[in-house]
Amino acid sequence: MGHCKLPEPAAEPVPAAPAATTSCQPEHAAMGHCEPAAVDPHAGHDMGAAQQVEIPVRPAPAEALAGPADAADAVWGSDAMARGRSILRKEHGDMTVAKLLIDRAEQQFRKGRDGYVVDAQGWIGGDIDKLWLKTEVEGDWGRKVEEAEVQALWSHAIGPWFDLQAGLRGDFGEGPNRTHLALGVQGLLPYWVEVDGALFLSSKGEVTARAEAEYDLRITQKLIVQPRVEAGLSAQKVGELGLGSGLTDAALGVRLRYEISPLFAPYAGVDYERAFGATRDYRRAHGERGGGLNLVVGIRTWF
Repeated sequence: MGHCKLPEPAAEPVPAAPAATTSCQPEHAAMGHCEPAAVDPHAGHDMGAAQQVEIPVRPAPAEALAGPADAADAVWGSDAMARGRSILRKEHGDMTVAKLLIDRAEQQFRKGRDGYVVDAQGWIGGDIDKLWLKTEVEGDWGRKVEEAEVQALWSHAIGPWFDLQAGLRGDFGEGPNRTHLALGVQGLLPYWVEVDGALFLSSKGEVTARAEAEYDLRITQKLIVQPRVEAGLSAQKVGELGLGSGLTDAALGVRLRYEISPLFAPYAGVDYERAFGATRDYRRAHGERGGGLNLVVGIRTWF
C-alpha cells in the first residue's frame, strides 16, 4: 500500500555443475545428471618408448629339448606309440604304391602291311624309390615280332617332378638280341608336358639314346587331344642293328581319345614316322618302309 519498502530478496545461489567423475554411468550422462570424465587413450603410455621396444630373439632354452624323444611312450606305452608312428609315416608318404599303365595298345593302318604297337610301363615302391618296368613291342601282322624290349629300372626321385632311372634293357625280335645299361630321366615339365629320355650302352659297346614327349590337351572332361613326339639317336653306325649315326628315326603324331572312365579310354589318330640317313637305307635294303603316315586306333588303360 506504499506505507513502507520491503528489502530486495537475496539471489539464490546457482548450483555448481557436478564434477566429472569416472563413476558416471552412461544412462545418467544421457539424462544430464553427470558428465563422464574424458579418457586420454594415450594416458599411461610412453609412445616413444613403445616404438623403440625390440623383441629379443633367442634359441630355445636347453631344458625345452632335454626331455625324452618319445615322451608319449611313458603315458601310452612303447608298443602302442610305435604302431602310431608307423601309421603316421605311411600316411605321409612311406606307403607302397603300384601302377600298371598301358599307354598305347594300337592297330596301325598303313601302306603295305598293317602293324601294331604295345607300349606299357609299371612301377612299385614308395615316393622316393621304385622298381620301374617298361616294355614296347612293335611289328607287322602275320610276321615275327620286329622289335621288342624290356627294361628293369631303379627309379629315384631327384625332385618333386623328376625321377632318375638306371638299370638294364633287353632287346628281342628279328634282329640280334642285345643287353644294354640304361640311364635316364622321366618326369613332368612346366605346362604338364610328360617327358622320358634315356641313354643306352649295349653289351657290344654301342651307344644309343631315345627321347619322347607327350601332352594331354583337354577339350572337355572326357575328350582329350594328345600330341606326341619321339626321336632316336646313335653315336655310331651299326649295320648289324640297321642303325646309322646321328638322328636315326623320329615320329610325330596326334591322338584323340575319349575317356569312358578314367581307367579306359579308346582313341584314334595319325602318326607320321621317318628314318634318316643310313638307317633309312638299311630299312629299304630289307624291304621295309623308310617312313610314312599311319592311321591308328587303340586303347589306353591303367590299373
